[in-house]
Amino acid sequence: MAEKKIDEKIIKEIEELREKIRYHNYRYYVLNEPEISDAEYDRLFRRLVELEQKYPELITPDSPTQRVGAEPQKGFRQVRHRQPMLSLDDCFSEEELREFDARTKRFLGDVDQIEYTAEPKIDGLAVELVYEKGKLTLASTRGDGYVGEDVTANIKTIMSVPLVLRQKKGGLPVPDLLEVRGEVYMEKEAFKKLNKEREKKGLPLFANPRNAAAGSVRQLDPRITAKRPLDMFCYGVGEVSDLGPIKTHYELMRQLQQWGFRVNIPYLKVCKSIEEVIEYCNYLEEIRDTFPYEIDGAVIKVNDLELQKRLGSKTRSPRWAIAYKFAPVQETTKILDIEVQVGRTGVLTPVAILEPVEIGGVVVKRATLHNQEEIEKKDIRIGDTVVVQRAGDVIPEVVMPVKSKRTGKEKKFKMPDHCPVCGTKVVKKEGEVAIRCPNKNCPAQIRAALKHFVSKGAMDIEGIGERLIDQLVEKGLVKEEPDIYYLTLKDLIKLPGIQYTAARNILNAIEKSKKTTLARFIYALGIRYVGEHTAQLLAEHFKSLERLKNASLQELLSIKGIGEKTAKSIKAFFEDERNLKNIERLLNAGITFEEVKPKEG
Repeated sequence: MAEKKIDEKIIKEIEELREKIRYHNYRYYVLNEPEISDAEYDRLFRRLVELEQKYPELITPDSPTQRVGAEPQKGFRQVRHRQPMLSLDDCFSEEELREFDARTKRFLGDVDQIEYTAEPKIDGLAVELVYEKGKLTLASTRGDGYVGEDVTANIKTIMSVPLVLRQKKGGLPVPDLLEVRGEVYMEKEAFKKLNKEREKKGLPLFANPRNAAAGSVRQLDPRITAKRPLDMFCYGVGEVSDLGPIKTHYELMRQLQQWGFRVNIPYLKVCKSIEEVIEYCNYLEEIRDTFPYEIDGAVIKVNDLELQKRLGSKTRSPRWAIAYKFAPVQETTKILDIEVQVGRTGVLTPVAILEPVEIGGVVVKRATLHNQEEIEKKDIRIGDTVVVQRAGDVIPEVVMPVKSKRTGKEKKFKMPDHCPVCGTKVVKKEGEVAIRCPNKNCPAQIRAALKHFVSKGAMDIEGIGERLIDQLVEKGLVKEEPDIYYLTLKDLIKLPGIQYTAARNILNAIEKSKKTTLARFIYALGIRYVGEHTAQLLAEHFKSLERLKNASLQELLSIKGIGEKTAKSIKAFFEDERNLKNIERLLNAGITFEEVKPKEG
């Protein structure tokens, strides 16, 4: 039977409808200057849906109707960035900004005055969008800066993200390859509304708008992401096949807006000197509460793209940019009690239980007190009215007591002599402030070590959260990290609240985590003083686990960025028989590493 030919008029109408909808999306979501009413927009959209349902063979992946409704995914595919998504160095004072300016001039050697751009630093999730021939082909998270996760289906649901780029008549042609980077975020009011809805449904609340945005982007079901009020500001590019005559960062941002991206142009300022930068940063800090979204500082960049190229990058950050962090937001509340937590290395940390207080749009109920010496130095007591501060994602901390509000009923606090979890007598090493539980079989240490092991920067095992870790430890199913890889369906189904499908998903996530990188594996081992950055340095230097295990103290000390304390800790870790047995069990479980590639720049 011959295929029925579709009328050319229908094809033309569908193409015109798509073009009109894309144009009006750009006016509304990018420029914030709508030209038509919501009712008129809905009429255009409904007509396109009607035609596509009638002629499904004409549906294309970049049609405006294809943003929402993709089927749930089994997991996120890992993708390697063509150019690393580096993080920025932070600074906290005007003096540090001046030092950055002087350092930049020294490096260049032949420049007396540098022009900068400054813009608000939005507290969200960094994402990269890849466009080939003007069409969105991939969206990925930053991940560890080198490897991220494919979240294309979810990012397509964000209306301010163009699926097809705009080509202005007589304007700069869209490059064949364009990688655009930006921040996905949630506005403060939308965040409050989302948490209210979750509270009504008895679901756990998000800690802050950043966590809500990150959690929404990493949803396995894009239909859930589509219901979340997400937005995205673009702030830069990765690899680009051709930028034409563009010479500055400001021109680049203007051009991105022309191509259809949402850019924070109203607050992107060109500054002729570092003093102008400082003045603008102070202004942004003054008006920070008026922004509809969370900002935790300002981002300063060298405006000239040729100078950016000359400055290049260090191991983990570009030399041509810096983040100026605002002073933390502070509020007063009352300390109801002080609890002691035990971390994965056995350190006992006092935590203040607070009367709930809202700080910068986030309800805070707990704050760190660091250690006994800090409590004594600040003279903090149970029952005190205290000043609490929160800076970005950092754990809230108690700054000082308000002594004028004391009633005489406040109680002094003293750290326990025995571990509050396992009862072992605590120890304090010479020269250290920390008090530790020396019992490696302490359930609290096991829980904390497992939480670290499965975390995003480590083995990244989806579905194993705090609640499941508690159950696994309580039932004696997991006593050490390798035990995770020997769990069975039977083990998991025995646990309260774990059904067959959930158990299957957990086992699939465990299996998926076996293919990892050497850097992630080193970080997952939980070696004292070895964070994600140090793990990356070790992976790059040694390139194999065997070489790292047998490294001498001298070789460890020869690595730039590794000090004596860290080197000794690494050496001691690989001399411990228990650690070596655990590593052997992990490798026997089938863990493999990608080839270590040297960092660019």
